[in-house]
Amino acid sequence: MIKKILIANRGEIALRIIRACKELNIPTVAIYSTIDSLSLHVRFADEAVCIGPANSQDSYLKQSQIIGAAEVTNSDAIHPGYGFLAENADFAQMCEDNEIHFIGPEPEVIRKMGDKAQARSTMIKAGIPVIPGTESVLSDFEAARKMAVEIGYPIILKASAGGGGRGMRIVREPSELENTFLMASEEARSAFGNPDLYIEKLVEDARHIEIQILGDNFGNIAHLGERECSIQRRHQKLIEESPSPVVDQNMREKIGKIAVQAAKAANYSSAGTVEFLLDKDENFYFMEMNTRIQVEHPVTEMVTGIDILKEQVDLACGKKLPEWLKKFKLRGHAIECRINAEDPFKSFRPSPGKITSFHAPGGPGTRMDTHVYAGYEIPTNYDSLLGKLITHGRDREESLARMERALEETIIEGVSTSIPFHQAILRDSSFRSGNFHTGFLDSFQF
Repeated sequence: MIKKILIANRGEIALRIIRACKELNIPTVAIYSTIDSLSLHVRFADEAVCIGPANSQDSYLKQSQIIGAAEVTNSDAIHPGYGFLAENADFAQMCEDNEIHFIGPEPEVIRKMGDKAQARSTMIKAGIPVIPGTESVLSDFEAARKMAVEIGYPIILKASAGGGGRGMRIVREPSELENTFLMASEEARSAFGNPDLYIEKLVEDARHIEIQILGDNFGNIAHLGERECSIQRRHQKLIEESPSPVVDQNMREKIGKIAVQAAKAANYSSAGTVEFLLDKDENFYFMEMNTRIQVEHPVTEMVTGIDILKEQVDLACGKKLPEWLKKFKLRGHAIECRINAEDPFKSFRPSPGKITSFHAPGGPGTRMDTHVYAGYEIPTNYDSLLGKLITHGRDREESLARMERALEETIIEGVSTSIPFHQAILRDSSFRSGNFHTGFLDSFQF
């Protein structure tokens, strides 16, 4: 059994992990940078350790210091949350080498699934449908040119070690390829320390559908249904919901079975997500596996009644997957809006500063996961996510009505936020009808 968990993260996800651990009666240790000393995760953890200065390279990404903090506080487990070191196989291995439980899959699984080209190859061997493209990383531009001709334009270049839309570029014409290849490679090098790219055929007007999975250390894997993640800006998700407006029970069973098959091919354990593209002809294609908890996990929790964080910790303690998890039933509909400190009226310019007034919405079917409060100073050093607003209703219509009401009730003053943009999307007739895809915001008028 795990006796104490150090949380190698910050912000709302650190606070979310603390809440799960409190319900499991497991003490927690927060780490924080100097600029995060007044963050709520520091206040509500049982212990807290300053890990370094504001720059994440010197604090939240400083692996040896985090291991040292775990040892000093007698923490026998580390939960990485999402981002930072959550999908860093070397860090997971370092935890293992120091006899500290890494709450996530095995290092070799993280490494295999984190390399997008290797993940594709694994899925192809397992008979999982994948988007046409390269089975290994591209050696150079000439290899990219030949592959682009072979699969046909338009294509998309992706960073092999990437995520979050970085190192990702669409190429529609042969004349665009060389410059785009160089830019994507350099962005991948800067963001991930790895310039390797691979190519996929661009699936136009596709929907982004992901499946939440849970796996134990005994080879048992269950899925918890799908999430619709097609509302994206520059490949960054803004609104997620479950279930998807276009996935019926037959399709859900089909894609869920494929996701479980994919997870078994990867020898997966812990909480994770298998991501797919759904084309206009209702064909599913594997994109990637995220070997961590997802930002949007709350919508699945709302429609299943399952606390995914608590289940993840239980699995890390060596417990078997409960049989009832394989028999879940979706209950109603849930929607999540990511609220960022950005100004949508000024090209989404980041808006750091002090929150002078804050009020979280309430009422039936309303949840807000956030680490901010009145007087909180938003640092410039990290991502702009202030919190996640989630609503749940008997059906999509009620969930949307509650989200509109909750967004109106939310008060965040002193900085600009993305709330007006979310409100505009929710008023759009195509979004309301469920008729959208990953390119929806490209032509959205705000």
